[in-house]
Amino acid sequence: MVGAHRYAVSVAWTGNRGTGTSGYRDYGREHLIEAAGKEPISASADRSFHGNADRWNPEELLLAALSECHLLSFLHVAVRYGVTVVAYTDDAVGSMVQTPDGGGRFTEAILRPQVTVSDPGQLELAQSLHAEAARLCFIGASVNFPVTHQPVTVAVTH
Repeated sequence: MVGAHRYAVSVAWTGNRGTGTSGYRDYGREHLIEAAGKEPISASADRSFHGNADRWNPEELLLAALSECHLLSFLHVAVRYGVTVVAYTDDAVGSMVQTPDGGGRFTEAILRPQVTVSDPGQLELAQSLHAEAARLCFIGASVNFPVTHQPVTVAVTH
């Protein structure tokens, strides 16, 4: 399983309103993200950048990728340590700043996993596994801004 992996997506701009990019406000930011065998994702720019607020934007997709990667890494680590996770949610937030030249960058992402385990005796162990999961997360290891974790772990109550 160790080795190089390649991924392929297609992005197609669908925001031509008839005059192309004839002016900054004359074109839509809508586009479709597709990959073989998967449902397309309707995307756009963030509303503050003249995008369609009803569609996913790149900033949300980056934050979702970080959250999803931590989830999958955490579940993997939990299995390795014998911790049974029965529920997991994350309300992640991220911050981005714009630069005077019109660019920008993320300055941080905060993942806030809410994890439920089946055994109350494993609460401390489960809570500690987030550090290993963070270390194993491919996406988190690929970004140049801090990704912090504020996990809360609870046990099933009967």
